[in-house]
Amino acid sequence: AGFIKSPLSQKRLTQDSVELYCEAIGNPIPEIQWWFEGNDPNETYAQLWDGARQDRVKINATYNLHSTSTISIANLTSDDSGMYECRASNDPDRNHLSKSPKVKWIRSQANVFVIERPDIATQVSESSGKLILSCNVSAPHLSITGHRWMRGEKTLEEDDNTGAFTSYTINGKREEHSGVYECVYKTSPEIRGQVNISVAPQVMAYKKSEHGNEGDMGVLICKNPSFPAVTTWSWYKSGHGLLENASGRYIIKSSGNTTELRILKLDIEQDTGDYFCNGTNSYGTGDATVNLRVRSRLAALWPFLGIVAEVLVLVTIIFIYEKRRKPDEVPDDDDGGSAPLKSNATNHKDKNVRQRNAN
Repeated sequence: AGFIKSPLSQKRLTQDSVELYCEAIGNPIPEIQWWFEGNDPNETYAQLWDGARQDRVKINATYNLHSTSTISIANLTSDDSGMYECRASNDPDRNHLSKSPKVKWIRSQANVFVIERPDIATQVSESSGKLILSCNVSAPHLSITGHRWMRGEKTLEEDDNTGAFTSYTINGKREEHSGVYECVYKTSPEIRGQVNISVAPQVMAYKKSEHGNEGDMGVLICKNPSFPAVTTWSWYKSGHGLLENASGRYIIKSSGNTTELRILKLDIEQDTGDYFCNGTNSYGTGDATVNLRVRSRLAALWPFLGIVAEVLVLVTIIFIYEKRRKPDEVPDDDDGGSAPLKSNATNHKDKNVRQRNAN
């Protein structure tokens, strides 16, 4: 057996977690074990297994083309400091109780240093329309080379100051910037403090006005974009009071910062009106209004019927216009009119021609 990847020494703070990785090859595929030796001079190596240290130790291993194994330790304490050893062997007698293995276990070691986490005092203050977030790490602490302020994965501000105190200023009201912020001290390992801007729920409706057809299911949604999350949601209807799942017609589904009210078989008379969603957390309550309009099932036909009516009116107007525009037909008249006049004029002309010819 031979190692192709060995675990690396690491520094961690108490309450953090650490993960070590080991990979070995050989024919047959070798087995991998994890062993630990503490910093106590009298302490000897002891094998680690999955679920050790009150289930804080997790070991995952795969044996396919070669052997891979990962050990992770959660919620570190100072007692987790020490030497971690990855051992690999493919000797058939490696685990025999009486026989010694012909080929010794190969070993790869890594030190894990668990450093006591320093306390970080955090504060949020308001002044002249600004929010000031601050962190102050207690002594003794690791060497600081700078600070970084973050919200989620986004870096808000960064500096190279080496002091234990750092602050970040936000322009605006508390309600507009609630959330979880982090002050990160550039140390090895990094020290992080959490600063919370907490407010009462700023509840808002997904849509202020909803429409539904009679007999269908209506869906009303409210959300809370502020921090912390809502712990209790409730729905009310104007003139009705509190709505409950037990009624059979209402289904309320709430999770964290979102709540949804479903109304079965909408009724024009009963369900039309204003609905109120109310959210509560440890800092207070907030609510929003959603107006629901229920339409008749025939409502979808009205646009079509309107178009048909417009077409009929247009055709009627065109027909009347064409009828008035067309002149009356002249009837045939064989006994009078212009035809006899034309005939007399022709006869008179022929008579004059005959007289000139005779002369």
